[in-house]
Amino acid sequence: MKVLVTGGAGFIGSYYVRQLLGGHYPAFAGAEVVVLDKLTYAGNTANLAEFSTDPRLRVVRGDVRDPELLAEWMPGTDVVVHFAAESHVDRSISGASDFVLTNVVGTDTLLQAALAAGVSRFVHVSTDEVYGSIDEGSWSEGQPLEPNSPYSASKAGSDLLARAYHRTHGLPVCVTRCSNNYGPYQHPEKMIPLFVTNLLDGRKVPLYGDGKNVRDWLHVADHCRGIQLVAESGEPGEVYNIGGGTELTNAELTAMLLEATGSDWSMVLPVTDRKGHDRRYSLRYDKISRDLGYAPRVGLEEGLAETVRWYRENRSWWQPLKSHEGAFA
Repeated sequence: MKVLVTGGAGFIGSYYVRQLLGGHYPAFAGAEVVVLDKLTYAGNTANLAEFSTDPRLRVVRGDVRDPELLAEWMPGTDVVVHFAAESHVDRSISGASDFVLTNVVGTDTLLQAALAAGVSRFVHVSTDEVYGSIDEGSWSEGQPLEPNSPYSASKAGSDLLARAYHRTHGLPVCVTRCSNNYGPYQHPEKMIPLFVTNLLDGRKVPLYGDGKNVRDWLHVADHCRGIQLVAESGEPGEVYNIGGGTELTNAELTAMLLEATGSDWSMVLPVTDRKGHDRRYSLRYDKISRDLGYAPRVGLEEGLAETVRWYRENRSWWQPLKSHEGAFA
């Protein structure tokens, strides 16, 4: 079996690759894994260091928008797991072009290459942000897409392209939409690692607006298990929400991170709210639970403690990234 993982040197993609090569997904035991990653600021080959000499792994530096590169590496692929995306909302507000090019054009190029190669399974990894904001209740997979940021709009476009390739060409595509991920190896531009690393360095953390925006938190291990269930048994053409089942306001999460690092509220710096900041995200994930047996296993307290410990013990991984802080502060 050959599995092509785009964005496999990023946070979630690299976790998936490490789990696959580490034997945690028996259905893919012995698979050859090709990681295709542009290795932008968010991609890091150090995330795959423990398998750098494994003959089952090939890391190819390249862009999913490159049809010639895909024509070289896609043939013989059984499963594509498509993580590659520009994903930081603040960056998309500053400039949307890279998001449209990578997330929309890149996905289209990849889908076309998979179709030409006769790939038997294509998992397109997306986000709950495509649904927009919800004041009460939770989104099901049939919710209309109402994205509010350039990032989420570009992901919604890629989701619809994936659906269209299934409906038009019969390409066996499944789409997954997850809630907010956290865990080790996450780039310190995102909230949890930014706050943890700042606090470990005795620096204040920026809290948007009134801190009452609500997010559902999902450990990367649970997310990747959900993706693998879809890769193995998902119904082509279907969308599967993958949630963590723990909703917190940003202020509540901040309080947990302050406690975990031995800090207090004097370390919190209120900042002007982000443009178009969605108030609340909430996913229903009963479909993947019912149909594929998914359930989150990592509780938030346990997961946060593990994550804080990892950043505390792995300064050599994140300090070089933060030395370029001007790019994402």
